[in-house]
This record gives sequence, structure tokens and C-alpha cells, in this order.
Amino acid sequence: MSSPGPGHVPESVTEPAAPASLPVDADWWRQAVVYQIYPRSFADSDGDGLGDLAGIVQRADYLAELGVDAVWLSPFYPSALADGGYDIADHRYVDPRLGTLADFDALVAALQARGIRVVVDIVPNHTSDQHPWFVEALQAGRGSEARDRYLFREGTGPEGGEPPTDWVSSFGGPAWERVADGQWYLHTFAVQQPDLNWSRADVRDDFLATLRFWADRGVDGFRVDVAHLLTKDLSEPLPSAAELRGIPVDGKHPTVDRDDVHEIYAQWRQVFNSYDPPRSAVAEAWVDRSRIPLYARPESLGQAFNFDLLRADFDAAQFRRIVTDCLELAAQTGSSSTWVLSNHDVVRHPTRYGLPAPDRDAEGRQVARAGAAWLASGGTEPVLDRDGGVRRARAATLFVLGLPGSAYLYQGEELGLHEVAEIPADRRQDPTFFRTAGAQAGRDGCRVPLPWTRGGTALGFSAAPPHLPQPAWFADFSVEAEQADEASTLRLYRRALALRHRYRTAEELEWLETGRDDVLRFRRPNGWEVITNFGTEPFEIGAGEVLLTSTESADGVLPGEATAWLVRPAS
Repeated sequence: MSSPGPGHVPESVTEPAAPASLPVDADWWRQAVVYQIYPRSFADSDGDGLGDLAGIVQRADYLAELGVDAVWLSPFYPSALADGGYDIADHRYVDPRLGTLADFDALVAALQARGIRVVVDIVPNHTSDQHPWFVEALQAGRGSEARDRYLFREGTGPEGGEPPTDWVSSFGGPAWERVADGQWYLHTFAVQQPDLNWSRADVRDDFLATLRFWADRGVDGFRVDVAHLLTKDLSEPLPSAAELRGIPVDGKHPTVDRDDVHEIYAQWRQVFNSYDPPRSAVAEAWVDRSRIPLYARPESLGQAFNFDLLRADFDAAQFRRIVTDCLELAAQTGSSSTWVLSNHDVVRHPTRYGLPAPDRDAEGRQVARAGAAWLASGGTEPVLDRDGGVRRARAATLFVLGLPGSAYLYQGEELGLHEVAEIPADRRQDPTFFRTAGAQAGRDGCRVPLPWTRGGTALGFSAAPPHLPQPAWFADFSVEAEQADEASTLRLYRRALALRHRYRTAEELEWLETGRDDVLRFRRPNGWEVITNFGTEPFEIGAGEVLLTSTESADGVLPGEATAWLVRPAS
């Protein structure tokens, strides 16, 4: 999509620097460890309190020492930050507060020179309300081609003063917003994020151009935001919210997981496959598990996130069922599975595992978002078991890193960071907090800038106060503190990723009997075994060379809430 101002033109049309050479490997993503960076909160190079691309370059050696295979960059595009950067005003530029296209090219070169591939976020469901297309749509008025790029409808009630439907946005409040001439536009998320009309060829063509733009600059892959929401059928009469909830999500639902969205991804796949090696893609698709293979097919995006572990308790039965189901799903399409414990949208997993398990309905689904009540209390109720949460998180992480497939890590989890609950209302940024009048705390707590040092204005993140406040306890979880501690979570992650590379093998596992319901054990084809004790009683490991444990353990005995990696002697 075109740049919003003439000042962007000179750099936008400049040829990118030749990307650094990486081994040509079309399957690099299948068992990769991908590290998600939320750029505004990773590292600040210019002292304005906001993370930027140059800050990531300055920390490139840290990422290499950690041992990740790829970095996934959350949006770094021009944005008014109505939704943490996911309200995009120009999909083919860099937010000036975060850098320039030259800075982006330097970032790609720095990471690829260290053997780290680059994945960028693509946000196709909506734009910012400051995007040139939306500005044009407001100016052009009813019936115009410009307005048809979005989903405008007439209102109901006297003089169209009521929204077209009573639908509720994902961030709370009405899903429709009225403009000056009386029409209403659909925004599935924030008011500042109008949904695009994906039935139009110019919308589709423009995103194809965006994919090529970033691939030509050396990007190795794409993470596709809310990939299940693009296409919509808003034929009259529109259903009410209650009616909408009652419509089966079977490929023909008016707004969610429609079959026709895969026409779009088939076009995208043609673009991806025009490069050597083909560009990878992974779908963020919150859909029924039976529908995930549609997004993970080789003729579509090729891989899809499995979020079941994000919603699981620290529980052996839940983990085994999820792993078995996800591997079966991946096998249906020949894709590889994905494993995620934390990201920029959920409460960090050390905190989830340190709180009482959430209530579940008869079908095992969480009744409320994990950690929601704790966040609403400002982190006081229920009481958080901080040490226990980190202990269980370390065990769960080693379990996940031993699985076949790709593992997605979120910045700061390698430090064992907890969620930050104590953020004052006047410092919050997440639209969920404001759209629900504070009833929901939102996602700011997992987006607080990283602590790099024990002291300083922003614990080494910036020379200025950070855009979200860091609590005092962050100092003990800083990179500086953990690098000096042999038993730290950071040192554990580094050892684990090095061993994962050494023992990488075929994408298979065999479950082994343990004699206990609360202990899981599996073996990979090369003899690498993973044992996780989800209970509190010790477990006898038996014969084998122990490579790594998530917590200190005695010879041959695995403590409760711990994981061990070992290799068995050849029989």
C-alpha cells in the first residue's frame, strides 16, 4: 500500500542491499526455533523510551548466543499505536520512530550473517484509520470505489442512527463506527482498525505487492495475523449477534474461517514459491482443530499455529492429548507442528502456571482467560506462586523444545519473566483496557520492555523512561543478572537450544510407559528421550546419560515439576 507522505518516496523506491547468504534450505522452518520480538519493547538505541530496529541490531549477538534459528518481528510499520502497532498506516514502510528501510536492511543483514532468518508480521484483515486508503474513503463518500475497499453499511433506526448490527468487537464495545456522512464501517478490533473488503481485486493485488516487497528485501517468511478473518459475506439481512453465534463455523460462516479465504492464500503461495528457497508462512488461525489443516496445506500458507498449549494447565493428560492431536493434524498435510507457550497476546506462562488452574466447562474449555482475575486485581488475588510458576515453566519449556516441529519463543521468556500486573491506568496502552472501561486489563503486562541490566534508567532497555513501566523486580531477571548465574533460566535456554540443534532428528516421537499418570516420557528416533514429571513426587529416571534437567536433581531421580533430557545407551 502506498506510502502516506511524499517524504517516504525516495527511500521506498531504493533497492535493498543484497541479503546475507544463508544455506538454501526450503525446509528450514520445519523444526526451527523462532524467537518473537515485539520491537517497541526489545531494545532502544536512540534513547526515546521506545524500542527500535537499530536496538535489535545492537543485540544481534545476544540472539545468536541464545541459539535461535529465526526471529519473528511483530509489526514495525507506521502506526498510531491504537493496537500496539497492529493498526498499520503503510504496510511497505518502517515507522519513523523505529527506524528506516535502511535500518531494516541492516537488521536483516546482521541477523542472517549470524545464521538467523527473519520472519515479519503481515496484518491483512484491516488497516489503520490513518491509512491513505481509509482517508480517501472518508473523503470520497457513499458509493465510491475508495469506500468499497472497506466494509461500510447504512445504519438502522431513525435516520440510520443505530449501527447495522449489534455485533461486539474483539476489544469490547460495538463493532461498527459511524462516520460524518452517516454510514458505518466494520472494525472487528479497535475503532482505528477498519476491516478491508477482500472481495476486491485491488486489495488482493496490493497485498501481493507487499509480500514481494519484503521478500525482495531478504525476508525469509511471514506470520499472518488473524488469517481466518479476511473474507466476509455481509449480504442483507445481516444476522444479530445472537444469530451470528449460532451459525456453524463450517466454511460458510459470514465472518469467520470462510472457505473462500483459501483462494487468497493460494495466490500468496504462488508468490512464496517464486523465490528460491520458497518463502515460508505460518497462520494465526483461531479455528476448530479440524480446520487447521486447511491453512497448513502446502498449497496454502504451509503451517499454522497450534494454540492449545497456551490454554492448557500444567497437566500431563492435557499435554499428551494436545501433542498427539497436533502431530496427527500436521501429518494430514505434511506440515510440521508448532508449539507455543507465550506470545504478545497472552499472560506469560510462568504466571499462568503460578496461579490456580482456571475453571473449565464440561468440554474442558477455559471459562475465563487464564490470569484475568489476577490481572484485574493488580496482581494481588489470587496469590501468585512465583517460584513454582517459573519451575513449572522451565519444565514445560524443555518438554516443548524436545518435540518434533517448530518452537516459537516470546521475548523475555528465556529470562523467566512473569507477567507485569502493576501498571497504572494512566500508563496502559492496550485498547482492551479502554474499550472495557478497565474491566479487562489487556495485554500490556507481557509487553513491558526487557530488562538488560540490573540498574539504570530503564534497566538497560533505554536511556529514557520506557514506554511501559518496568517493575523493580525486573532487575533480578535481567540479562546481566542471569548471565552471571549458572542456574538461571537464560543459561538453561542456551543449553537447551544448543542440545536441540545437536540432537535434531526426524519429526517423530514414541510415547514410553512410565507407570504414572503424572509423568510423560517420549523418545525421538535417534534415542533422545524427554521425561517430564508434572506431579510433585520424585520419579526414577533409570539408565541413560542425562543431558539436561530443568531444575537441580539427584542422580537417577527427577524431582517433581521438572523435565530431563537424556540419551539411552545403544541396546
